[in-house]
Amino acid sequence: MHSRPAAGVGLALLSAVTFATSGTFARSLIDAGWSAESAVIARVGVAALVLAIPALLSLRGRWHVLRSNATAIGLFGLLGVALAQVCFFNAVRYLPVGVALLLEYLGIILVVVWMWLRHGQPPRRLTVAGSVSALVGLAFVLDLAGTADFHPVGVLWGLGAAFGLAGYFVLAGRVDPRLPSVAMASGGMAVGAAVLLLIGLTGLLPLQATFGEVTFAGQPTSWLVPIAGLSLVAAVIAYLAGIAGTRILGPRLSSFVGLTEVLFAVLIAWLFLNELPTGWQLFGGALIVAGVALVRLDELRATPAPVMPEPELALDGR
Repeated sequence: MHSRPAAGVGLALLSAVTFATSGTFARSLIDAGWSAESAVIARVGVAALVLAIPALLSLRGRWHVLRSNATAIGLFGLLGVALAQVCFFNAVRYLPVGVALLLEYLGIILVVVWMWLRHGQPPRRLTVAGSVSALVGLAFVLDLAGTADFHPVGVLWGLGAAFGLAGYFVLAGRVDPRLPSVAMASGGMAVGAAVLLLIGLTGLLPLQATFGEVTFAGQPTSWLVPIAGLSLVAAVIAYLAGIAGTRILGPRLSSFVGLTEVLFAVLIAWLFLNELPTGWQLFGGALIVAGVALVRLDELRATPAPVMPEPELALDGR
């Protein structure tokens, strides 16, 4: 049915646009004295608590499903939550934000390579063309011209973020279908928050926070406003929609749709921070959309047409 892939694309786009709000929410906290790690812990920790009761209700007492997927949830929390975010924020310490983002989004290429090596799904010509178009478009959107020289430590952190991003898409797409998305999201974020907190308590990561007035979108407000945005919009909605969308589309296509997060981040910064996109950035956004369309077309061409299944077989879901 065509409605199922369409719903997957819609969920992936919702995930991208809500993930894209995180930078705008986090900037007000960081400008007020929060460390990036503290903002991440607050983001995923609060989100995990918010989703805890819905996650338990969704399991309906099927604790064996939770136990059998404990490893997958743990890896999702370590790679897709903790590793990706910690590595990205540390990369920004050494590299321009645009370069760090580009390094992180090399994770989409790692997804294609993983699907090729692990599952014997080599990329076809349209997928390769879509990859090139999306990455070139990403470079234009990030406006990389004239950025500073690479710092080797920053490059390593950026590549670590790429592995974390690839792990997010791969793990979200291969989890046991009996495990509800809300349980996967809540468990993964709980693991990620706990790991980051433990590392922070050892002194390896700075944990700094202030609890007063912050400036958000040019207006003074309580620190609870960006915390609510980070946890409810940029975490709860973003992770739930992302996991559900990846289950429908698969890790490869969902990772390419996820590239639109960068375009959405530019637009959100324009609306809330008055950072107007340049013509080259808009051109890059068009290339990203074209790349996603090519990958989607390739996926459709590779999917065999249904051969009029029996009614009872047609009801058999993933």
